[in-house]
Amino acid sequence: MPADDFLKLLTAAQQYLDEGSAHLPPNPAPQLGESASAILHQVAERLHDNYPYAHPLYAGQMLKPPHPIARAAYALAMSVNPNNHALDGGRASSAMEIEAVAAIAKMFHWPQHLGHLSSGGTFANLEALWVAGQLMPGKAIAASDQAHYTHSRISSVLGLPFVTIPSDARGRMDLAALEQLLATKNIGTVVVTLGTTAIGSVDPLDHVLTLQKKYEFRIHVDAAYGGYFTLASNLSPETRAAFDAIPDADSIVIDPHKHGLQPYGCGSILFRDPTVGRFYKHDSPYTYFSSKDLHLGEISLECSRAGASAVALWATQQLLPYTPGGVFARGLESGHAAALELHRRLTGSSQFLTPSSQPQLDIVFWAANAPTPEASSVLAQSIFDEAAKIDLHIALAKLPARFFPQDTWKDTSPKNTEINVTCLRSVLMKPEHLLWLDHLWQRLETAAGTVTGQYPNRTNVT
Repeated sequence: MPADDFLKLLTAAQQYLDEGSAHLPPNPAPQLGESASAILHQVAERLHDNYPYAHPLYAGQMLKPPHPIARAAYALAMSVNPNNHALDGGRASSAMEIEAVAAIAKMFHWPQHLGHLSSGGTFANLEALWVAGQLMPGKAIAASDQAHYTHSRISSVLGLPFVTIPSDARGRMDLAALEQLLATKNIGTVVVTLGTTAIGSVDPLDHVLTLQKKYEFRIHVDAAYGGYFTLASNLSPETRAAFDAIPDADSIVIDPHKHGLQPYGCGSILFRDPTVGRFYKHDSPYTYFSSKDLHLGEISLECSRAGASAVALWATQQLLPYTPGGVFARGLESGHAAALELHRRLTGSSQFLTPSSQPQLDIVFWAANAPTPEASSVLAQSIFDEAAKIDLHIALAKLPARFFPQDTWKDTSPKNTEINVTCLRSVLMKPEHLLWLDHLWQRLETAAGTVTGQYPNRTNVT
């Protein structure tokens, strides 16, 4: 959306919001003063020191620009600056949060739930594991070695034992290793990741649920990154099966500030069993008096939270509802299609090495073609640097060499420690990435060719 149109919409909405308090005695806002313009220009100048996160040529980390309506709704709400801890500080925004979280629960086919927004996935996962610890006291938390590192840190904070489960050659939880651990009867909760942050791998939740029938443990789904892909229609059958199993999980985390087109920070935690709210029960002698209705602080470990996050999410859901086949769902499908196409091109190139399996979501990783993991790592760094010079921004990731076919490099069999290789990585999470794939591919080929000497004089790209 052009900046002028965005500002016109926001100005009109702000005027309408201000009319709601027009009956009050005037209370003019303080003037910014003559120096405000110069200061804001300084701010803009300082912010030049960033990568172009919103542009399709930025295909590095998990940075997806918020939708214009989310930006506008957030800015509008900030003129009120609501606090969704208690209804005293955020009546309208609290109601919008309850509706927004209900829309997420409906997407996962949960007819009942207990949940709320959070500042991000880390705190949401903390609440999930805290409840797990209350229900399974003294029992360990188990997660894949490709799960987010926050789970081991959170377990340490909560004083809960933590066990790492090996992953298979595709970065998914190893089911045989999991069952061996479950047989010890020491595991209270298994964290199943639907969309690892490194390579977007999807743990086989459907098979973990089968094990739950044999062993007693809770299942927490960390779908902070990949949760919204439940709406996508172009997933592989095994990936689809994992997402279709979500309704039977005990808790789930999803971050609207990733694929949900929201500003930071907007995470969420949902429990399938609403009675876990008993663990949150507490009294606040000075905030819970304005209403007998539920205060969100009564079902949250966090206290003050930005109500503007709820307003922005609610507004985005009204414009782009979570319906299969809708505009929002098609954006996710586009990212997955872009990842599959990039993987196809990489596999056909002599300059790169690819894993044997296709991307499960929208994250692609590959290695530079070199005789050893060490040489490949050095070459990847050079390609990464060269790509940035021609405005292609990708990422690097240190990953196990076992993610590639066994004959990719010589002498990579594990000895005392696992062999890792620095890979190139791309997160194609913007809906526009599919349309821009030719541009990305041209720059990637140019960067690799320049580094290897294949295209010594080829510097012009469009």
